[in-house]
Amino acid sequence: MTDPIAPSDPTAPAASEPDGAPRIAALDILRGLAILGILFMNMPEMAGSIWAGWTDPRHYGWSPADQWVWWLRELFAEGTARCLLELLFGAGMVILTDRIATQAGEAAMIGRYAWRQVVLFAFGLVHMFVLLWPGDILHTYALAALLGLFFRTRSPQALLALGLVMTVFDFAGGVANYQAARQQQAVMASVAMHRAAGQPLTSVERAGLVTERDRRAELARRKARDEGRVALEDRMRSSGFTGWVRSAWSTGVVLLRDGELDSVWEALSTMLIGAALYRWGVLQGERSSRLYAALAVAGYGLGISLRVMNAAATLRFDGAPTMGWATYEVGRLAVTMGHVGLVLLVLGTSLGRRLLRPFAAAGRTALTLYVAQTLICLWLLYPPFALGLYGRQDWVAMMLTALAVDAVLLVAANIWVRHYRIAPVEWAWRSLVEGRRLRFRN
Repeated sequence: MTDPIAPSDPTAPAASEPDGAPRIAALDILRGLAILGILFMNMPEMAGSIWAGWTDPRHYGWSPADQWVWWLRELFAEGTARCLLELLFGAGMVILTDRIATQAGEAAMIGRYAWRQVVLFAFGLVHMFVLLWPGDILHTYALAALLGLFFRTRSPQALLALGLVMTVFDFAGGVANYQAARQQQAVMASVAMHRAAGQPLTSVERAGLVTERDRRAELARRKARDEGRVALEDRMRSSGFTGWVRSAWSTGVVLLRDGELDSVWEALSTMLIGAALYRWGVLQGERSSRLYAALAVAGYGLGISLRVMNAAATLRFDGAPTMGWATYEVGRLAVTMGHVGLVLLVLGTSLGRRLLRPFAAAGRTALTLYVAQTLICLWLLYPPFALGLYGRQDWVAMMLTALAVDAVLLVAANIWVRHYRIAPVEWAWRSLVEGRRLRFRN
């Protein structure tokens, strides 16, 4: 099928980039859904302890209703909004670099696109250390996009293959860790059997005892560290402005130091896949409805199956080895492709276009909405001043709050684009990139 929101479609928003280039409505809708969806992922770490969100979901509340909400979020939302934004960032890389290279040449394109990412990286650091959101993704995407620039001229097949190979590395590393853990379990079972029978231990079993001692000591150390981090964060984020700032800064430094390489690797691999899908016309809605139906069925079938298995293992809370170490990224990518297939399948219908059209405005103002989510949540709802709701909401309340905030932002975005060509944060970013004040109003 052709682009599901064609220029002749009365539901299509008339929009263009500040330089006059036309926007692609399907991409805007996907981006709008993604940027609103990411709040459901960030909300626990904004409303409560960041470290608890990554170690023990029971910290926020664990009633039967909370568990249902957690399951739904884990199966359908965990990491998928971020993944979709990464796919779209890869598509945007192709669009922008092709356009700049056509207008100004390859050398000028490299300089201009690199400068664009440098400015975005600076915005990300401001988001982290001034607006105090340690979970910022802008600086990570800027670094990944700079690396992705080296692959922009590759064929779609090569881009897809490279992105998938990078994903397979994550899978292979997880499998290796899982197999090593299971092998250690087998050794300890053999130790128990020989001890019960009064038989001497083999050299392998004696070595396994040393490994088990070290493993348990490391698990105890990590547990104590995580519990200490949660307790300290709860105390500092509730103690006043200074404690909140110190907590956000220290968390941000730890994430940059310990997690940035993995985050850039994840973002780059998905961006390359997104670039390939754009080259093939998949993300724009230019392929057949049969393809999108197949993406939805295959993506959800594989992804949800993996996530059910992994979520069940997580809820054992026993630290036992799980294949989730290996299959997280595969499941994340699969469910996200299911979302893409479903959205573009729905966009192939007139009713679907009418229902999803408002999200195009969110896509056009995505960067501003992302920052607005931080301002509303961290500076109004959950700081140690203003409403001061930090640590007071369970899973149900947090997700309902995210839904309410997104509803307000979606309405605001649609009102904004009626009167203005560009959203405020996008205007500041692109004006700095261009070295001139862009036109603001329609």
